[in-house]
Amino acid sequence: MYILLVLKSINLIAIFIHIDKKMEAKDTFLYGIDLLTSGMALAIAKGETSGILGPTAKEQVQKSAQAVADIIAKGAIVYGINTGFGPLCTTKISAAESMILQTNILKSHAVGVGNPIDPMIAKLMLILKMQSLAQGYSGIALSTLERIQWFIENQAIPEVPEQGSVGASGDLAPLAHLFLPLIGAGHIHYQGQRMTGAHFCEKTGLNPLSLGPKEGLALINGTQFIAAHAVMVVHAFHNCLVHADLIGALMVEALQGSIKPFHPKLHQLRPFKGVVHVAHKMNALLQDSPIMKDHEACEKVQDPYSLRCIPQVHGASRNAWLHLKELVEIELNAVTDNPVIINQELSISGGNFHGQPLAMALDYACLALSELGSIADRRVYLALEGLSPGVPKLLMKETGINSGYMMLQYTTAALASENKGLCFPASADSIPTSLGQEDHVSMGSIGGRKALQVAKNIEKIQAIELLTACQALSFRRPMPSGTLLESLYQRLREEVSFAAVDRIFSPDIAAALALIQSAALPKTLAETLKSGTFLYSSSHEDLFENY
Repeated sequence: MYILLVLKSINLIAIFIHIDKKMEAKDTFLYGIDLLTSGMALAIAKGETSGILGPTAKEQVQKSAQAVADIIAKGAIVYGINTGFGPLCTTKISAAESMILQTNILKSHAVGVGNPIDPMIAKLMLILKMQSLAQGYSGIALSTLERIQWFIENQAIPEVPEQGSVGASGDLAPLAHLFLPLIGAGHIHYQGQRMTGAHFCEKTGLNPLSLGPKEGLALINGTQFIAAHAVMVVHAFHNCLVHADLIGALMVEALQGSIKPFHPKLHQLRPFKGVVHVAHKMNALLQDSPIMKDHEACEKVQDPYSLRCIPQVHGASRNAWLHLKELVEIELNAVTDNPVIINQELSISGGNFHGQPLAMALDYACLALSELGSIADRRVYLALEGLSPGVPKLLMKETGINSGYMMLQYTTAALASENKGLCFPASADSIPTSLGQEDHVSMGSIGGRKALQVAKNIEKIQAIELLTACQALSFRRPMPSGTLLESLYQRLREEVSFAAVDRIFSPDIAAALALIQSAALPKTLAETLKSGTFLYSSSHEDLFENY
């Protein structure tokens, strides 16, 4: 669904609630049939859209399950159906032992450690596994898929430890934990309570499932732990990108930087899409600013890079986000277990479970996120220097007895440094597992967790930059900001007052952080855009503002 703010021209469109365009006028999603995107997956997870198994998907699933039954009846040897797993792939398993094997694989592979993942991520894992299995290439029983759907619809969320996947033969350990409750084991959160899988079955009256041939392997093979984290990264990264431009523009105005570096003629000469998009946004945000016009005839030749190169730096991160978005969309609609059952005559033991395609993209995204924090920290420092006429050192007039905003930059420096440490690419490492059968692994699960942590750190840096930009802008009063930026300034001032003297700043940071995490500033801007004619949408709006 686009939430479109159509102003007085076809070009005057601002999109700030970023839900996938394929969701427009649609409140249901057909697993295994419709195209799943990050936005749609989040909408299903939040209960905004219902995911259903339609007749076509059910037919696909039953056809695949029948193919597995035919393979067993013919006595053909197929990995994971009538053989052991991993290094035991040459060990033949009888039909009678196959049922035990499928249950045992869930139990033996549930070796995760660490804190439980966010329930939202666990629910996304269920949704992504539904999309993969419903395509009918995995040999899963329809009854098993319907049970997973019941979990999603009834907010029954299994508990999944955050550590233990190397992201190669699928996310084996986390997926094993995710599906233990299907057989009455593990732990699950249901109706506000944490309980064992056995207690859950008693409470709901659902009988533990008896898994058939190939089912256990189909459940634990796949990249759903990595992909679910990647969906969250797409969402969190985008929120950081939007705020980077808005707060960056506030800072340019507060320090009376030049608007010329955002001129479209400059960026036509080096037309990277993300850079062009950011330059357009910056130009639009600053265009009608009395503060900017007030110093047009100043003698300053150029600004520091943290102001002047906002399009190049933020835009490069935009390009990284776009790359991740596109790869994640492919993965969300892929079949990533093993073996893949094409039909009863053709089953393929391949490597669709290997997490490398997302692992590398997540590492790239982690670096691109970190750069947003690095340049924001430099702008915070710049605001404290007192080199912009009218803006006092440390953002207070009476320093000495007051330290002003000095210590807030310590926090941004600490967070920016922490992010640098988290930027070491997880995918650069590989440790062989499974007695050498899995001799190259992706470590994409680690990359996904790191990228989310960096995004959380960026939000905190941006909260501090928002505070410092608005504190600096206060010294420009009574001269107002431009129409769009004035609305953002006033929105912060509803939560945080001007600081004339020292005070405890941590509540201010918390208030600004809440604004960023709730996307309050983009929503405020969207409302302001309705009030006039603003050329805010760029030629790349659809690419960068929808997922």
